[in-house]
This record gives sequence, C-alpha cells and structure tokens, in this order.
Amino acid sequence: MMNFEKYQGVIPAFYACYDDHGEISPERTRNLTSHLIDKGVQGLYVGGSSGECIYQGVEERKLVLENVMAVAKGKITIIAHVACNNTRDSQELAKHAESLKVDAIAAIPPIYFRLPAHGIAEYWNDISAAAPNTDFIIYNIPQLAGVALTLPILKEMRKNPRVIGVKNSSPATQDIQMWKYEGGQDFIVFNGPDEQFISGLAMGAGGGIGGTYAVMPELFLSAYRLYHEGKMQAALAVQNDICNIIYKMCEGHGNLYAIMKAILQKQGVTVGGVRKPLTNVVPEDQRIIDEAYSMITSAIKAAEQQFV
Repeated sequence: MMNFEKYQGVIPAFYACYDDHGEISPERTRNLTSHLIDKGVQGLYVGGSSGECIYQGVEERKLVLENVMAVAKGKITIIAHVACNNTRDSQELAKHAESLKVDAIAAIPPIYFRLPAHGIAEYWNDISAAAPNTDFIIYNIPQLAGVALTLPILKEMRKNPRVIGVKNSSPATQDIQMWKYEGGQDFIVFNGPDEQFISGLAMGAGGGIGGTYAVMPELFLSAYRLYHEGKMQAALAVQNDICNIIYKMCEGHGNLYAIMKAILQKQGVTVGGVRKPLTNVVPEDQRIIDEAYSMITSAIKAAEQQFV
C-alpha cells in the first residue's frame, strides 16, 4: 500500500549550491539540506527549476543529489527531478536516484522539439522504466517547457503503476482539480505556483512544491497549518504576505534565485550565486534584498502570533 502521507505538506524546491568559483559545493549543499530539515519541512524537491538543472551536467546533478541524500535520507521525503533534454541522460539520472533510494523521481516533458502526445508519454515511461521501483511524478510547467499536460496524456500515463502524481506549476488552479479528479483519491497533486498556495490546496492539492519556500519556509508551513485548521482568513493573510514578498524579490536586476540566495546569506546560509546565463545580483539590488529580508522577518513574526 502506497504511503501518500509522505507526499503531503510543504516541500521546498532545493537551490543549487555553488562554491566561490561557481562549482557545485557538497558542503553548502549539505548545509542547506540541514537548514531546511531544521525548519520542519516535509520534504525536498531536488534538481528542478530552482536547482538550475538545465544549466548543469549529469555528473553535477548526481553530486547534488548524493549530498542531499547524505543528510536527508530517512528523515524527510526526497523527490529527485531527473529530466534532461534527451532520454538517455534522463534514464541515467533516474537509475542513480533509485540507487540512492529517493522516494520519487519527477520529470518535465521534452522541450525544444514539439513531440506528439505519444512521444511525450514514451519519454516519461522510458525514464520511469529506468527506476522501476520508484514512484514517478509528472512535472507540468507549460509556461517554461512549452508543452502542457493534457487529460489524454495523463490517462495514458496512469497505465503506468509507478505514476502517482503531478507537480502542477501551470497558472490555472483548475488544472489541479482536473488532475486530481482524473487520478482519484490515490493520486497526489502538488501546487506549483507559490502565489496561489492556498487556492491550490482548496482545489485539491495535497501539498506544495515551490521555488520560494526555501527562503521563507516558516510562512508556507504556517499557511498550510492554518488552512487545515480551517482558519481561512489567517491563512489568506499569510498568503498575502507571501505574494507581496515574491513581488518585491522580483524587482531586482538579478535573477529571482540570485536575490533569494542573497537573502539566505543574510539568514546565515551561504549557497553562492547563480550560474550563467542566469544573472547575478548587482549593487543596486541590495535595497531590494534588504527590504525583502525585512518583510520575511516581519511576516514570520505575524504568522507566529496566529498560534499563540
């Protein structure tokens, strides 16, 4: 019997951790893993968009996952995103992830060439076949991948018993309802867009996987708890704070992940910058970093008052 409880709750998308020369840092990877475990998150999503996966080689991605698992194995749920833009490398990462005993693997659809529906399904099933004892999660992010999950594709993928859920990062919360309705009670849907965390839960998501969680996990944990306690106005207040913080972080010249990594630095966690062609912060971004840091600190204090 599948343990779906481990796929509930707040699961931060893990950031790429680089040393001062821009190479993968095992030490910083382990430190960030420990930091997030200490915050009380339910799991980590490793090697996805937030992990800058498309700008890393296969061996680098293996190194990241190995160091996350060295700290997190057996403590929290680990979902490893293994998709590359070719089947062979994706299968290699899937085999590697299974050898480390991750809880699940995930994959975006193939990008650049527009494959027909049967080609997308074959790509995902080929990846799943390389890790036959590991749960598989479809990653739907059409605004970046250029390919959207459809009900016919999902119905085809449901023939694969390892397919247990969808990470849904499309803007429409209606999609969450569709995937959940089609999948049934034994199917997990994760909310992707952080700005609609609460509404995603309301539409049937069992939890969330998001790129801004790691810089403010306390807020998402509070929103999740308040939602499930039925305190909707309080949950909405936290969601509003989350959204305003995200808007602020997006004002920078530097890429959003560069801004968030700079905020983590102020929080005492060093993870380096971002890899080109992503843009790093410039001096003018410091005001935005400081303001967002202050907003996060204040919002956490306000959320804590909901549980006093």
